[in-house]
Formats: sequence, structure tokens, C-alpha cells
Amino acid sequence: MKINHTVTERFIKYAKIDTQSDPNSPTCPSTEKQKDLGKVLVAELLEMGITDAHMDENGYVYGTIPANTSKKVPVICFCSHMDTSPDCSGKDVNPQINRNYDGKDIVLINDKSQIIKVAEHPSLLKQIGNDIITTDGTTLLGADNKAGVAEIMDAAHHLMKNPEIKHGTIKILFTPDEEIGRGADKADLKKLGADFGYTIDGEELGHIENETFSADGVTITIHGVSTHPGFAKNKMESAIKIASEIVAALPKDKMSPESTEKKEPFVHPVSISGGIEQTVLQFIIRAFDEEGLKTQETFLKELTEKIIKNYPKSRFDFVIKEQYRNMKQVLDKNPEIVNNALEAIKRAGVTPVLSSIRGGTDGSRFSYMGLPCPNIFAGEHAFHSKHEWVSIQDMEKAVATIVHLCMIWEENA
Repeated sequence: MKINHTVTERFIKYAKIDTQSDPNSPTCPSTEKQKDLGKVLVAELLEMGITDAHMDENGYVYGTIPANTSKKVPVICFCSHMDTSPDCSGKDVNPQINRNYDGKDIVLINDKSQIIKVAEHPSLLKQIGNDIITTDGTTLLGADNKAGVAEIMDAAHHLMKNPEIKHGTIKILFTPDEEIGRGADKADLKKLGADFGYTIDGEELGHIENETFSADGVTITIHGVSTHPGFAKNKMESAIKIASEIVAALPKDKMSPESTEKKEPFVHPVSISGGIEQTVLQFIIRAFDEEGLKTQETFLKELTEKIIKNYPKSRFDFVIKEQYRNMKQVLDKNPEIVNNALEAIKRAGVTPVLSSIRGGTDGSRFSYMGLPCPNIFAGEHAFHSKHEWVSIQDMEKAVATIVHLCMIWEENA
């Protein structure tokens, strides 16, 4: 299948638009500037002939490619998020194309202390001869997830230009605030009207992820005893010090992000704030099943109880909040979703790899909201950092995968 690709030009255009989300903002979207990209996408979709393309008041972009077959085909949605991570600046992104990559370390042009090292990014060795897009060393790139956005847009463009390619109704959804865990919050799945979905937000070429962590958040509030420090002997019980003891008592060689891999779970403190009288500890808990979550949470609660016993006038609150669950439990009920994607990747000329992700996507939550939704590769690497990169050829393979997937659902109907 020959595709006259527009994905590179689209990606570079989108990457230059600052869409960084803000976890401290209560609004949706968390930053108005995310709508700047949304407006561009709506205009481009309308220009393609997708007549219902629009952005709602919360910054979600919707569009429909009408079916062109008489078969009754399930309605399929392709989804990517428009925001970039708060972890690294997304302002004034200056993408650089490294043509015909030679397999060596990449020194970034505007901060030569920033070097994408092959030893740290061995996936680069699979890219020799390809064209690599990087940052200039001063910002992130935004391949997470503007690569996915550009790939969906390129695939939509190809389908609209080539009506001889038979497919059912295709829905497009671009979300804000995925990077801060709110990407699914205000998505109107009833309006979307899709039966199944695919997020295009994965890393390595050919990978499809049908399994994510299950995730909870834990808030521990320490209530200590404050008194004048000059007269504090045998009276003060500092909530700061109690909280610090809890963090210091966490295992160093297991149960942490820095000491685990593959399907190993972890307990991870992400913030500490407060004063002597009250200090709040925020944790994220991750495991691939609910039993693993409960084991980690029980460990953390028992550790806190053990430490607080040394402070008889102090107490603590321990609150668990569900964040998302492993989407595999939903996807296994509809195996054709993943099987069709594996076949589409093969038809794109790539060896498919079924894998798990030590994280979550919008698809994790969509799956439990009634839209089963695995995650397909977008080609993004080293996300949330100045070393972020993506291969043009990988993006083009992702576009081909999306187009083939539309065709396969129609063929199998």
C-alpha cells in the first residue's frame, strides 16, 4: 500500500505548539494553550472533509470518517492526547531532523551537554539509516503524544483521499490532560459512539500493549504535636520527622520504581508537604493485579503504624484512591481487538510484539468506561525529557498500521 505521507510535516507543526498540562490547575483542560493545538486539528480535519470535526468546551476534539461499505462493521476509534508532560518545558520546541542516522551518539545542537547516548538508548541501533527527529536540547520534543496525533491525522487524510479503501465508521478522539491522569475525565463516550478503540501512544516499533499496571494513590496525613521549640522537650512530635521516617524506612532494594522492572510492583512517594503539626505524604501504588495493589498498600499501612507507635500523641489518616485498572481484564473478553491489531502491524511490514506497559494510558480508563482500548506503538522514545526522539520511518509504519486496521475490521465484518 502506497501512502503519500504527511506525518512528518504534521508532527513538526504540532510539536511547536506548547500544550503542556498543569497538575495544579483545577480546570479542564488544565491549560488553555492545549486548545491552540485542538483548533489546528479541527481546521485540518474540516479541510479533509470530516464535516463533524469540532472541539468541545473541555478541549476534546471529535471527528467522524463515515463508513463507505455496506457491511455492518463495528465502530472503531483512534485516540491520542494533545498535552505534553509537566516534567520538562514544552515552550519553544525546536525539532531537529537527523537524516540517515549513523548509529552514533546524538549531540543536541543548542545544549551540547545534552547527548542522546546509544548506550542509554539501545533502540537507536535499530534506526541506522533512518531519519531521527530530536529536540535542540532545551525542551522536550512532544513525541509523547504528538507523534500519535500526527499519525492519526495522516491516516485520516489518506482514508479521505482514497475512498476505494473500504472501512466502517471511524471515530477520531484527541484528549487533553492525559499526562496528569485526567485524559478520560470528560470524554463523552456516548457522543463518540465507538464500539472499540485504540490509543496510539506506545513506544517501540511493532509493539501493542494489552496490559497496564493497576494503579491506586495513597494519601497519608500525619497529625503531630506542635509546641514552641524552646520548650519542646517531651512534648513536640514533629509530623515532618514522622513522615520522613516513613519514607526513609521504605525498602531500598525492592518495591520502588528504581529497583523494579517487568511485572514487579512498587510503592512510590511522589510528594511531601506540610509542617510540624500536619504533614501530607502522597504515594502512587502500582501492580499488575489488585491482589498486588492490596499487598503493597497493606505493607505501607503497617509500616506507618509501626513508626507512629513511637509517637503516642500523634496519629495518621490513610486514604486509598483508585486511579485505574489493568485493561487486560476487559480486552480479554474481546480478543479480536488485539488480534486485528497484530494482523495490521504484520501487514505494515513489521513484526508485532504483544507487551505490557509499566504505566497507564487513556485506554486503561476508557476500557473500564465501556470502550475496550489497547495501546499501539507511535514510535516515541525517552518521553518527558530533553532526550526525547522519534523516527520518521516508525511514524510512517504507525500510519500504515492504522489504515490496515480499518481495512481488517471491514474485511472481517
